[in-house]
Amino acid sequence: MTSRYRSTQSTGAPARGVNSPAPRRRTVVKAAAATAALAGPLAAALPARAAEEAPAFLHGVASGDPLPDGVLLWTRVTPTAGAIPGSGLGPDTEVEWVVATDKALTAIVAKGSVTATAASDHTVKADVRGLAPATDYWFRFSAGGTDSPVARTRTAPAADASVANLRFGAVSCANWEAGRFSAYRHLAARGDLDAWLHLGDYIYEYGTGEYGTRGTVVRPHTPTHEILTLADYRARHGTYKTDPDLQALHAKAPVIAIWDDHEIANDAWSGGAENHTEGAEGTWAARQAAAKQAYFEWMPVRPALAGTTYRRLRFGKLADLSLLDLRSFRSQQVSVGDGEVDDPERTLTGRAQLDWLKAGLKASDTTWRLVGNSVMIAPFAIGSLSADLLKPLAKLLGLPQEGLALNTDQWDGYTDDRRELLAHLRSNAIRNTVFLTGDIHMAWANDVPVDAGTYPLSASAATEFVVTSVTSDNLDDLVKVPEGTVSAVAAPIIRAANRHVHWVDTDRHGYGVLDITAERAQMDYYVLSDRTKADATASWARSYRTRSGTQKVERAYDPV
Repeated sequence: MTSRYRSTQSTGAPARGVNSPAPRRRTVVKAAAATAALAGPLAAALPARAAEEAPAFLHGVASGDPLPDGVLLWTRVTPTAGAIPGSGLGPDTEVEWVVATDKALTAIVAKGSVTATAASDHTVKADVRGLAPATDYWFRFSAGGTDSPVARTRTAPAADASVANLRFGAVSCANWEAGRFSAYRHLAARGDLDAWLHLGDYIYEYGTGEYGTRGTVVRPHTPTHEILTLADYRARHGTYKTDPDLQALHAKAPVIAIWDDHEIANDAWSGGAENHTEGAEGTWAARQAAAKQAYFEWMPVRPALAGTTYRRLRFGKLADLSLLDLRSFRSQQVSVGDGEVDDPERTLTGRAQLDWLKAGLKASDTTWRLVGNSVMIAPFAIGSLSADLLKPLAKLLGLPQEGLALNTDQWDGYTDDRRELLAHLRSNAIRNTVFLTGDIHMAWANDVPVDAGTYPLSASAATEFVVTSVTSDNLDDLVKVPEGTVSAVAAPIIRAANRHVHWVDTDRHGYGVLDITAERAQMDYYVLSDRTKADATASWARSYRTRSGTQKVERAYDPV
């Protein structure tokens, strides 16, 4: 991808006498045609539609990683019939972009152009700077006489700004085959988000029918086989980006994303994965490189360091957000009971990232220190569950089926890293650290104790809000019983064995909305009526908050 910015980019104020290009005749026609064409599997529908209407913006537009003076814009152009995601085909195509302070794009403040090439799968990014802080903007891409949809984005507050309130959506674990992405639609409909956080598993790598569908594939993956190559990962990302609810959310607010394992392969670690067979599926290094390249092509994410997603964003004096990469540097997961979970030579974060996180938390001068964290940091013990519940819970959490109380894929499997981090928070009196977590397809509200065995007589170092899955199987799906059946039995037992857990919902799908003020950070949990239905409704389930200075979670009885 190459980029060249034109001199008409301004410093943030509306440019006088600069008007948007005249509306293209084919824009509305193409938008409607693309929606119809992509209702089925991408590979089946896209070539015919692209031939009729190319070039086209069939994968929506998006923005991400907001800064006080800028934001990253993204799209993918389909220049010709054969230039479908992963094909490696299609000519270089000039893609223009404009940013304005109004939805009609009459008050343009920045514009430029980017060249889409097959080398980047015809995805393009524009890292626009010179914008005003804490401001709504609208943007659009254009190519070959075709306009993309117009989308909204928002910059972060100035670093030294006093901010009264921030509001973020929070999601994770969206398996295309297991259902529809109604959670995204409901977040998009709110219209009040500063940004939304994707905490991992934006895509899934499995072949059709291989993972988490209650035995029913709602809509098949493209490609249908397990993805291994760069072309495979590009095609899978392209499939997900055709979802209308995902497109709607990307068009309403900037995303702040980290990856977990399924963007690459299940239970990934630095040297392999549970769902990777060296040799038969090629080398791990090649597969990991392909997955990461496709991710950075298809996501509006700035890599802070080559090949990683750990980075930090700031939102005025109210909050900063440290985003972790817990797959690229971790040691291999170990079996429970062999004692190696406490080995100080084993790591989840890697030395450099842990030092970076500790330094950032200590140096932070914001009221809240948020941590985007793909796997649960609060310790977890099963307690005494009946055999019929223990087996599926163990499967979901990656536990041994005999039920020893540890999930070695989470921070529980890397206790030295956790011990060092929590001791750092305590010894430096670092307050108001809130971990925001996905991964395990359940909703949790946790204190993060220094010593779980003596809690609550001992201290809590931080708090944690875990959001459930958008569609991926949770406990009732694995057991194949009506929603809520398992939680009624399992949740009290889990809480009794884990005094730092204030709430757990093992059964429902949905999303969270995190609302932050100087006084408290509150997570409102919302659940969906049916993950398989395109018109699923959403309803408020619970709310939990942590008040400033307490390092503990408490229930709130109304959503913000």
